[in-house]
Amino acid sequence: MSAVEDRLAELGLKLPQVVPPLAAYQPAVRSGAYVHTSGQLPMVDGALPVTGKVGAEVSPEQAKELAATCALNALAAVKSVVGDLDKIVRVVKVVGFVASAPDFTGQPGVINGASELLGEVLGDKGVHARSAVGVAVLPIDAPVEVEMQVEVAD
Repeated sequence: MSAVEDRLAELGLKLPQVVPPLAAYQPAVRSGAYVHTSGQLPMVDGALPVTGKVGAEVSPEQAKELAATCALNALAAVKSVVGDLDKIVRVVKVVGFVASAPDFTGQPGVINGASELLGEVLGDKGVHARSAVGVAVLPIDAPVEVEMQVEVAD
């Protein structure tokens, strides 16, 4: 296991299998020194643990945990391309989408779930630029979706 996966284990987490694509795309693609992940849903064992809009059917606290799951799935996608998470030089950018009730404005707090997980797992390499965007709906009624760009070493 890599040092990153050892750190995940210390946190009581395990890197999941890569979530299979729901359409015509790849979970992650490498271009030069960068890996770009597709949007990762908070899938656990092939299913969403909860569906709906944040601020309505889904609480912000639940959504924050789901965002962390998205980040974990994104790390699995990165590993599927580079083979070893210890090759991560830095997480460059995270983009989080939150399926939001019309009056919900706490998108940054929700996406903190992904950002905090990346910081806990990768330390300074996990510090990144970020966008947190509220949207009307996400695929299969997911509450949260996260994508990221990661710089990797050869």
